[in-house]
Amino acid sequence: MADLEHDPDGALIKAAAAGDRNAFGQLLEKHYDRIHGLAWQITGCRADADDIAQDVCCTLIEKVGTFRGEAKFTTWLCGIVFNACRDLRRRRRSLGGLTERLAILAGLARGPDGRDAYDAIWLNSAIARLKPAYRETAVLVAGQQLSHAEAAEILGVSEATISWRMHEIRRRLGVERG
Repeated sequence: MADLEHDPDGALIKAAAAGDRNAFGQLLEKHYDRIHGLAWQITGCRADADDIAQDVCCTLIEKVGTFRGEAKFTTWLCGIVFNACRDLRRRRRSLGGLTERLAILAGLARGPDGRDAYDAIWLNSAIARLKPAYRETAVLVAGQQLSHAEAAEILGVSEATISWRMHEIRRRLGVERG
């Protein structure tokens, strides 16, 4: 594992990777809101964010030992959350959401609650017209306040692409630089 002395979570990461359950719990407690918040921003649905956050927490048990410190822990963590959201979107697309809709119609599952609808409207008001690549970029850079380099690493594109996308997002949404 790389030198983690400069990472504020370095000691917790090392201890958690060595199997310290208490350290792992502290790490999750410290970063859970970021995990859940990013999942909610990307999916626009609290229920999906809950599921993704739970999956990411379980995944971290296995992956915390693979963290090499090549990026900040928070950047690495955002990458895991982003990939979990992307995987959920792929699974849903492959099933077409048919099962979920049928379960709601049959009364076997609840539809989105009013707060989900309100929050989704609020979130979508700013980014609904954006293509997925722009939306993902906006969520990582503006929503999660990652640098262009960090967002580029997570999305697998160049930093220049992120800069160009952010320029396009500002232009399309009519946001002036202040």
